[in-house]
Amino acid sequence: MRIRTVTTDYHKNLFLLESERFIATEVGCNQVVAIYPELTYQTIRGFGGAFTESSGYNFSKLSKEKKNIVLNAYFGKDGIHYTLGRTHINSCDFSLSNYSYLEEDEDINQKFNRDRDREYIVPMIKAAIELSEDNITFLASPWSPPSFMKTNLDMNHGGELKEEYKRDWAKYIAAYIKDCKKDGITISMLTVQNEPEATQVWDSCRYSATQEMEFVRDYLGPILAEEGLSDVKIYVWDHNKELLYERAKVILSDKNAREYISGVAFHWYTGDHFEALDLVREHFPEQELLFTEGCVEYGRFFDSSEVWKAEMYAHDILGNLNHGMHGYMDWNLLLDDKGGPNHVGNFCQAPIMCNAEEDSIQFNLSYYYIGHFSKYIMPGAKRIAYTKYSDLVEVAAFINPNKERVVVLLNKSEKEVTVVLKENGIGQEIKVNSHSIVSVICSEE
Repeated sequence: MRIRTVTTDYHKNLFLLESERFIATEVGCNQVVAIYPELTYQTIRGFGGAFTESSGYNFSKLSKEKKNIVLNAYFGKDGIHYTLGRTHINSCDFSLSNYSYLEEDEDINQKFNRDRDREYIVPMIKAAIELSEDNITFLASPWSPPSFMKTNLDMNHGGELKEEYKRDWAKYIAAYIKDCKKDGITISMLTVQNEPEATQVWDSCRYSATQEMEFVRDYLGPILAEEGLSDVKIYVWDHNKELLYERAKVILSDKNAREYISGVAFHWYTGDHFEALDLVREHFPEQELLFTEGCVEYGRFFDSSEVWKAEMYAHDILGNLNHGMHGYMDWNLLLDDKGGPNHVGNFCQAPIMCNAEEDSIQFNLSYYYIGHFSKYIMPGAKRIAYTKYSDLVEVAAFINPNKERVVVLLNKSEKEVTVVLKENGIGQEIKVNSHSIVSVICSEE
């Protein structure tokens, strides 16, 4: 067995630095992390981020050289190999303003217009598709229907979808998916509503669990089928993990709704709650678990250290993977140096940020930490079993379609940790420095 290691060490400023290859040997029983490739769990869809209007706007302001750096960093062969992308139906908080594709109660076949998306979002997506050697799979999420379809007549501040517009809203979503195809963008996945439990000052719309179930069962599922879009996977919830099982239990209890649903999507903003993924996986094993949004919110974490922010990413990804997550999508791909633009001032950090006036870009430590997963765990990989000797190191292990084993090791402590990585009695001692992350790639000789 041959092993190579990849290290991001905060203190030594080593980012995705690959070591020379070396041969594994017989090892003992101390400080062991043992892997078992014959014991497999969920299949991994991939990793990615969100093409918001804000990201597209920032991208449009950069020079061709800097655009290529950003695209290659995420989607190029020497980047971190993103293969998933999320975007929004109508506006979201990371848009320049509220907008929808119908501004009044008019004929959807005559007045539906996505030209606003084509100004900033579509060019960035098409550039990523052109560059990537992999197929990028796209998920779309609505933050709010048009204001005239809502009980509060406002795209912001919550409200609900009016009963008389449920069929129209489902047809609107179908029209969006079909219109994306005109731009060469295939929407393969769809969430019903972004954060349906939240009344936000930005684009938002509330659904109870029963309302979401009924909308999928009676409108969205049947209309996608009528429109020839039954291959588009529908994911429910799309909100925080603490209510993941409670929400799934109600929605998936209806067998007719369940026929249309492929999985349950979730965010990270209320803490770990990894056990919630276990509950959904145990009770609804046919459903995929998809992480669709997480970011460092400046309102809560602006002054936190960069290593803490990066470790928050890695800890959550490791926990989600170990509890059954199939795919992971970060939030904005590219924000400006203020954490926007955002039409309500809800500023956040992104893995890559820019200053358009200076034509400069900044790679945050989170970019490299996410890369330890997205660059080396291939789409189609399966999570495999492991055991570890200490809680000072967090671990996840995978086998790629090419039979490489990938083990990610995170050390958030102030101490150096020694790991003896072991498979079938052979392995290698690896030093994991304090506040560092290491990916180990094992292959046959």
